Amino acid sequence: MNGYITVQEAAVKWGITPRQVQILCKSNRIDGATRMSRIWIIPENAEKPTNDKRKAAYSND
Repeated sequence: MNGYITVQEAAVKWGITPRQVQILCKSNRIDGATRMSRIWIIPENAEKPTNDKRKAAYSND
């Protein structure tokens, strides 16, 4: 599909596992990610979400 990449392609692009990409998609953390039948499609210009939980855990404010 033009303009979209698969979970596997996003995993390679972002340096994480395909399962982590699926979890990000399911939790609506990737803008524009859509589920078609049994696969997730992700806009090719989508950026890897930041890990806000990690930042909050180490914040000393």
